[in-house]
Amino acid sequence: MFHSQKTVAAAAREARRSLRRLSRPAGDFDASRYFRGEHDLGFYNTGTKPMRALARSIHLAQRERWDVGDAMAFADLLIADRYLEMKAIGIEVVARYRKDFTPPLLVRWKRWLSRNHSTNWATTDTMCGMLIGPLLVRHPELAVGMRAWSKDRNMWVRRASIVGLLPLVRARGEIDLVYEIAKRLHPDPNDLIHKAVGWALREAGKIDSGRLERYLRVNVRVIPRTSFRYAIERFSQGKRRRLMALRS
Repeated sequence: MFHSQKTVAAAAREARRSLRRLSRPAGDFDASRYFRGEHDLGFYNTGTKPMRALARSIHLAQRERWDVGDAMAFADLLIADRYLEMKAIGIEVVARYRKDFTPPLLVRWKRWLSRNHSTNWATTDTMCGMLIGPLLVRHPELAVGMRAWSKDRNMWVRRASIVGLLPLVRARGEIDLVYEIAKRLHPDPNDLIHKAVGWALREAGKIDSGRLERYLRVNVRVIPRTSFRYAIERFSQGKRRRLMALRS
């Protein structure tokens, strides 16, 4: 165990050094432009491909020695870092052990969110797409727990309550819980929640567009405008116009 801890800590230190070497001036790619209000979030501006290549090399270097527990210990050291890319490296490495995901990991990932380690929509959504969602696909009985997440005091937990369902929607076509949690989140005051809900409704509409249209018509007065606009994006121009007219 002590040897494993030393290996994990050394890998985390090397990941930090490697990302600093990959850092580049913002130039045309200034990640900070995509994040409003996250004042303490740092950016190496590495770009996605170099960051993912680094995560892949870390996994390849350690795969004979690490299990998912070691990968989580590694990610625990990186997720609290202020730099966006450091958080992403930790998540990417853990995601490579998805075949070994077990239900107790959901508690740990929620802890990352509730302690504001995600600190931004991109990290939160990456967690949902690479960690939380794949776990729910493997253990769909856990999905009902997202109901409680939707009422959590932490905004990132609330966003994850619906974005985390999207892999389940795509893999199994299960949309009932999306509508239930969407309704719970409509009163939320935060625009990042409104966007997430609209995105999830749009994905649910790919499974059953008629159900989405009926939901929008029935709940037109309670769905925030941002959610509504996101939800109708895949409808025809004429249908979008008619649905938006209902809000007048």
